Amino acid sequence: MKFSTQTISCPHCGHHQHIDVDGTCGDQDYYDDCRICCNPIHLRLHIDEARHKIELYIDSGDEQIY
Repeated sequence: MKFSTQTISCPHCGHHQHIDVDGTCGDQDYYDDCRICCNPIHLRLHIDEARHKIELYIDSGDEQIY
C-alpha cells in the first residue's frame, strides 16, 4: 500500500477533486478544505491489512452527536 490519487466529491458543494492518499502511515483522521467552497472535508483513512485495501471515508465533518 503506497501513495495513490483518488477523486472525491465534496460533501458540501459536490465538486469533484483529486486528493493524494498516503497508505504508508497507517490509519488517519484529518480535515482538508474543499478547493471550491472552502468548507472542511473530514477524511478517515483505514488500512485493511487482511484484504490489502485502503478504505477512505468522507463526510462533511459537521455532524453532531447528541
